[in-house]
Amino acid sequence: MSGDPLAAPRIVLVAGHEAGGGADLDDYAAALTGAVVTGAGRQLHNVVTSILGVAGTRVVVVPMTFGRNPTMVADAAKTLRWLADGDGRGRVALAASFGTLDHLTAWLRKAANETVARSPGAAVVLAARRANPFDDAELHRVAHLVRTHGAGNEVEVSCTNTGAAVAGTLERLRLLGWDEAVIVPAGFARTYDAELSGALGGARFYGPLMSENAVLNVITDRVRAADHDLSHGRDGIAAGLEADHGHGYAHSHAFELDAATAGHAHPHPHAAPHARLTHDH
Repeated sequence: MSGDPLAAPRIVLVAGHEAGGGADLDDYAAALTGAVVTGAGRQLHNVVTSILGVAGTRVVVVPMTFGRNPTMVADAAKTLRWLADGDGRGRVALAASFGTLDHLTAWLRKAANETVARSPGAAVVLAARRANPFDDAELHRVAHLVRTHGAGNEVEVSCTNTGAAVAGTLERLRLLGWDEAVIVPAGFARTYDAELSGALGGARFYGPLMSENAVLNVITDRVRAADHDLSHGRDGIAAGLEADHGHGYAHSHAFELDAATAGHAHPHPHAAPHARLTHDH
């Protein structure tokens, strides 16, 4: 390992739609010495390149996702692989993602249970910024789990960037007989977007999904584990490259078979366009 083992690694928090492109992470970065918030792609490349310009410095990149943005993780891994293959080998690590969909489900169930305890007649609206059909669909799946295994309150999803859409969700709940609603962020938002606040009506904001200390503890754990692995030659990049494999439309050869190929075992590797990786059947 080429970095100074006695020095702490520099932390880079890479953000996507779950963190408002990074705006929701500024306070957390400020609480972590020397931490930087950036988006994936060129921004991440520039930030890590600048840090690696200091001799002996190690970098640990933490994907700030609850599992709904695997494409960001894979994109970050591609950037880091390029940098590691340059002069960053042994100095760059990709940590495990901040959370998983199971973690998100558990935190949202907690919010739903607390809502019922405080306001038995209130519905829950899981609010997130609109991303893409697949990431948004994951939130609808999680909402179903929260609703099914929750405390009995209604659980709706609002993937939006406009106040009108939130107002529509609240109006639909009112028509269904839910006069109270609590907006729960399905991500890292700590306040409700100012431009949407006028649409809340009688609803209230739940607050951050996790406390600041809880978020910082998770980040610290991810960094510590990644830095330890890096000391043993494991940078986490290969695993990150597979993060979005299978995320999107189902990958199938069912309609490619014909009478001449039906018995073909199909052992050869091929390019998977949704992940831009190769894999074997």
